[in-house]
Amino acid sequence: METIGKPMSGTNEAIRTVGRTVDHTEGSVHQAIDKAADVLRPAVDDIAAGAHLSVDRIASAATVAAETVSATAGQLLDTQSRFTESCRVQVREKPITSLGIAVAVGFLLSLLLRRR
Repeated sequence: METIGKPMSGTNEAIRTVGRTVDHTEGSVHQAIDKAADVLRPAVDDIAAGAHLSVDRIASAATVAAETVSATAGQLLDTQSRFTESCRVQVREKPITSLGIAVAVGFLLSLLLRRR
């Protein structure tokens, strides 16, 4: 039986048992987490490596595309310069013919645009 101010000895034992059970369960849960992390670590590493490889490939493709666009832009600018110079030479050598061509093209464009 219990006296005032003194807990029963069975209660102390129950508290110690619960404490041991909690400590044991805590250790078991930590071990389970560590095992799961060890099992999942290679999969996570593989996924991360694959993601890095994908990013590298995309960056490489973007670099090639940018270089291609840059080269094409350079070629277009060169072609534009040559065409412009060719037109200037043509207008200087044959101004009447150039004027006639310009009037004809303007007339055709106005017909096409009016029909719309």
